[in-house]
Amino acid sequence: MRLSWPMADNNQGTTSISPPLFSSYNDKIRPIIDTIDKLRSLKVIEQGIPDPTIIVAGENYSGKASVIESLVGIFPPFAREACSKVPLIMRLQNHQNPAPEFVLQYQKKSVRIMKETLISEAINQATLEIAGIGKTIPNVPLTLLVKKKGIPNLTITYWPGKYWYSTSEDKSRDNFEHISDITKGYINPKESIILNVSSARSRLPSIRTSHRVDTREERTLAVITKCDEYHNIDLSKAISENKFKIRNRYHFIRNRINDETHEEARIQETTLFESSHLLSKIEKSMVGIPALATRLAKIHLVIILRCLPDIVKKINEGIYALDLELNQLPKNSMSIPDALIAFMHIVGSFKVTLQNILIKGEYDHEYIDEKQMHCNPRLVEMLDEFSKKLNSVVKFSENFLVEELDVLMEANGIWSSLFVPHSAVLCLLETKLINISTFPINFVKKVWDYLEIVCVRVLIDHHGDYPQLLSSMREALQNVMEKMKIEFLGRVVEMIEMEKTTDYTCDPNFVASCNYKLMGNRDEFLKAMCNHVEEINMEGHDKINVKHLFSVPGNTRDQAFDLKMRMTCYWEIVLKRMVDWMALELQFLVKKLVNKEMEMEMVKEAMVHGGIEKMSEELSSSGKERVRLQKSISILQKSQEIMEEVRMALLFQPTRGPI
Repeated sequence: MRLSWPMADNNQGTTSISPPLFSSYNDKIRPIIDTIDKLRSLKVIEQGIPDPTIIVAGENYSGKASVIESLVGIFPPFAREACSKVPLIMRLQNHQNPAPEFVLQYQKKSVRIMKETLISEAINQATLEIAGIGKTIPNVPLTLLVKKKGIPNLTITYWPGKYWYSTSEDKSRDNFEHISDITKGYINPKESIILNVSSARSRLPSIRTSHRVDTREERTLAVITKCDEYHNIDLSKAISENKFKIRNRYHFIRNRINDETHEEARIQETTLFESSHLLSKIEKSMVGIPALATRLAKIHLVIILRCLPDIVKKINEGIYALDLELNQLPKNSMSIPDALIAFMHIVGSFKVTLQNILIKGEYDHEYIDEKQMHCNPRLVEMLDEFSKKLNSVVKFSENFLVEELDVLMEANGIWSSLFVPHSAVLCLLETKLINISTFPINFVKKVWDYLEIVCVRVLIDHHGDYPQLLSSMREALQNVMEKMKIEFLGRVVEMIEMEKTTDYTCDPNFVASCNYKLMGNRDEFLKAMCNHVEEINMEGHDKINVKHLFSVPGNTRDQAFDLKMRMTCYWEIVLKRMVDWMALELQFLVKKLVNKEMEMEMVKEAMVHGGIEKMSEELSSSGKERVRLQKSISILQKSQEIMEEVRMALLFQPTRGPI
């Protein structure tokens, strides 16, 4: 292994040229990488922060090692057969110590390498220890940690051709599935950039492997090497005919030859792509090592940008959760008078909030985005639903006049048949009220359960600073609400009983409505009876079957029809009156609850059952817990500042063109 590129800072006061990838990262995303490293050093949201990773892969003898060397100045020591059995993960880390450090890690071992010239020997020995001399392909990588001043934090994985080039058509190799699983384990992470290296003479079989995991080819870049050996081939045409197209993400380079310096190699590369008739047609951003380094830096920048919203979300969620936990801790101990003042302030603000959202119908700023806490619209929705349910029971099409005939038969007496007996009206009315009696009761339960959820939520929000008081205040709230619900249910039962008592209304439209229904539908009904028409149409109702009425005496039938029409008009008034009454009663009891009953019950709980004393106490462990939470919040707030640095760094990034 050799480090042939000089670093930008050689500690002698001179300026030297850095490898292209280092220069591109320093120019393009160094400020972002630095701030991301600060974030990672806080160790609070390590998951989700992408580690810059480049997977360099391809078939044997394609020039993978030369590509790495040209980019970062490090030549992977895979010249011998033994070393090509395992992947080499090179973790490059920037540190301030001028003396470089090299550490080889594998199988829970950590071997410090004192000299750079001894790296190859250490890797060969570790490979033989892991894989032996047979054909075994172990899933044990070698990790070479390189700490050096001035280099970017970057991970480069050199993937041997033995892994990458194996295909499912290669039936002689029983371990194809094993190799495929190992390969996917490295290239599956979405933060890794897959650098497929193929020589110009290749048909690009290595694209298959990356295509299996990166189907959209967003992080795959095909590098075509040895273009100088095949400069008479129309490489653009050859690429377009390849079935594994990766949306123009190809790059063409010339490898360093023999003892050329890197500067000389780049000059020769530039000359080749400018002078060759076919190669000069390729877009300039797709040729040369410096341009390749720029594209890699851009791709990695896109990966970082993609994950930044999730990082910000995790930080904000962490701060919110810790703040919530901190606010649930008891306040520091206070005197009884101070506790009393604090308690009255809590009750007062709690009452004002409930008045706003339950009585005035205002959207409190705390709940502006929570529709569940917009109480008036929700209560209106429940009333509308209740009204629709009541009216849904009014049906003519089922057993028309049967109920009325039964009632009239039971009401027979010594009086003229020209008049409908009042007892029949009351009997029919009572039956109807019994049939819908569960509707208003269920409505009260539903509404009061909703109001209890709202009130408890507001209570929790206002008692967050004093959790030791919350349980007793919540119990007091639920007790008074249960008492009010029982009162409401009692009034509903009374309301239904009142409706059963008499059939009274002063609605001036009642008589007109009765006459309209009688006159409007009687002729159609009598005509059907005379002509024995089995079905008739009545206003606002489906077809009504009247066949069962043909055998009923005309006088009785007409009396039942008259009772039906009059009761229908009156029933509409009863249902409307019931909905109006429920709305008025609900408003009345809510005001009574918020303005008087709730406050009295809470004060009683605090004074009689020791609520004030609870506020003056602090749990023994709360002090240490408060310090821990405040420290964690401080760290996350520092993370927010770092993310702001990232945002500012992005503002000064040059406009990003196509990758």
